[in-house]
Order: sequence, then C-alpha cells, then structure tokens
Amino acid sequence: MTQQQFMDFFQDVLISVYANIRDLREKQGFADPEEQDYLRGRLVSYEEILELFRMSARDTGINSRELGL
Repeated sequence: MTQQQFMDFFQDVLISVYANIRDLREKQGFADPEEQDYLRGRLVSYEEILELFRMSARDTGINSRELGL
C-alpha cells in the first residue's frame, strides 16, 4: 500500500465517521425519548473513535489537523 492509498483510505473512513455523527445529531432533533438514548450511545461511540484517532496521531507525532481531525 502506498502512502497515498493509505491517506485516501483514511480520509474516506474519516468522512464516513463525520457524516454518521452529523446524521445522528440531525436524527436527535426528531427522535422520540426512547430513541434518544440509542442515538446518544451511537454518538458517544463515534466520538470515541475520533478521539482514538487523535490520541494515536499525538502518540506517533502526526499533526491531527493534517489528517482532518
């Protein structure tokens, strides 16, 4: 795998994570109370993924902003 292939892959994953977060936040505005807990749980999971990416970038000396984090 080339560095460009990896960056393309990572950016695709990152775009998907951000899109899912945006979608879940939009759904929260219309969800009934029973769905709110489910949506909050999913949001926490996606936010944890982003934080893992940020921590890993920090630990390896990569600028997280360059990755879109």
